[in-house]
Amino acid sequence: MTLTDFADRGKSLARVGDGDRGYVVFVAGAVPGDRVKARVFKRKRSFAEARILDVLEPSPLRVQPRCEYFDSCGGCKWQHVGYEAQLEMKRDHVEGALRHEGGIDLDTHGASGAGVQVLPTIGAEGEPYYYRNKMEFSFSAQRWLTDWEIASGEAMDKDFALGLHVPGRYDKVLDLKVCYLQSEWSARLVNGVREFAKHHGWPAWNVHDHSGYLRHLVIRTPAHTDEKMVNLVTSHESAEKMALFADWLRTEFPSVTTLVNTVNSGKAQTAYGEKEIVVFGSGVVHDKIGEHTFEIAPSAFFQTNTKGAEKLYAIAKEMAHFQKDDLVYDLYCGAGTISMYVADQVERVVGVELVEAAVENARVNTVENGVDNCTFVAGDMLKLFTPDFVKEHGQPDVVLVDPPRAGMHPKVTEQIAALRPERIVYVSCNPRTQAKDLQRLLATTNNGYRIEAIQPVDLFPHTAHVENVIGLRRIDAPEASGA
Repeated sequence: MTLTDFADRGKSLARVGDGDRGYVVFVAGAVPGDRVKARVFKRKRSFAEARILDVLEPSPLRVQPRCEYFDSCGGCKWQHVGYEAQLEMKRDHVEGALRHEGGIDLDTHGASGAGVQVLPTIGAEGEPYYYRNKMEFSFSAQRWLTDWEIASGEAMDKDFALGLHVPGRYDKVLDLKVCYLQSEWSARLVNGVREFAKHHGWPAWNVHDHSGYLRHLVIRTPAHTDEKMVNLVTSHESAEKMALFADWLRTEFPSVTTLVNTVNSGKAQTAYGEKEIVVFGSGVVHDKIGEHTFEIAPSAFFQTNTKGAEKLYAIAKEMAHFQKDDLVYDLYCGAGTISMYVADQVERVVGVELVEAAVENARVNTVENGVDNCTFVAGDMLKLFTPDFVKEHGQPDVVLVDPPRAGMHPKVTEQIAALRPERIVYVSCNPRTQAKDLQRLLATTNNGYRIEAIQPVDLFPHTAHVENVIGLRRIDAPEASGA
């Protein structure tokens, strides 16, 4: 079969039979233009899923993956696709979601004059590797061997691995010697920690019997400072072991500015725990977005692609067409990064976030950066938007929303519609839920808003993930006059 189109979640599709009406077959690992031999392993009424047995004729979009672990690792599923094709695929994904999930009128080719275009995806500058400022590597007592490791005939230690999980296997981890997601320094640290742990006989976590000491290695390398954090997640506290590890780390990797030991004694395989022990350094690192510096604690959320986030926020600011007397509501504000980024353009920002710890972090960051026109409120969005809330904080001119992947609760969409802000900017990491939210918003307001711009931004090269920014303006509001 010949693959014709990109599909959702990094797959490609072929149609068998009657042209565009043919039976759809999704093939993971394929690229549009590939002619492949594949075996169907799941069949439904309207589609099937298949695995590649052989690539008979490669697509011109196909490239040689850079990483030797590509066939087994779940970190970069699109390394075999040329980067320009990845960007086009992400634009198509946004367009398809808005059209099919949201029923949004789009102008596909920019020639009809009807609807609005989805702009070309803004991609990474330069080489699309080493873009993450944070990585979570897992220890495991169940190592996954790649085909080429098995074929080598070498004796392999199957009881210890430090790396990333194999897709679909919560218990199996690849013992990665290289990784192109964070930095070359990060890869050297991973290899060094592995050698240190095995030399001292420290056991990796066994998810089946819940035994072992080492659980995760979390590395933070901010984009705009030289600080580096190592967070070793263990099943229990051991001052003796940690002192030994700290001495080794200071000697072999002196650029590490802080070491944290997170203790997770529970069964859940997460890098969070019930206790965080600062072994040396401040226990935090700092990074910058725009003019502001942010303190990042071991368990704090911060955009994992700093430079990509700067592009994303710049697009959001541009679409908002801020005026100096604007009152802005920043919903799902997290630690206040967007609030602070736009604060100098407006009169006041009110950030709303469910997680109390994130709100406290936002308040600290505004004080440390001398930003005095941001107010942060912790609470459930469903309960906050009452007339009393608006009476206390004011009627917003602009509403920024950046919800989690699940999107907004329908009642929150209704509450935003009831506020009738002049402008709305919706930032999303999931175009499908974004499209459904927009459909509800437009229906609730009787199409009282028009979409002015749609801009995808690629924060995660070599994956199917895409961020998307949509700017809306109330129909009866004046046209933008510039900030």
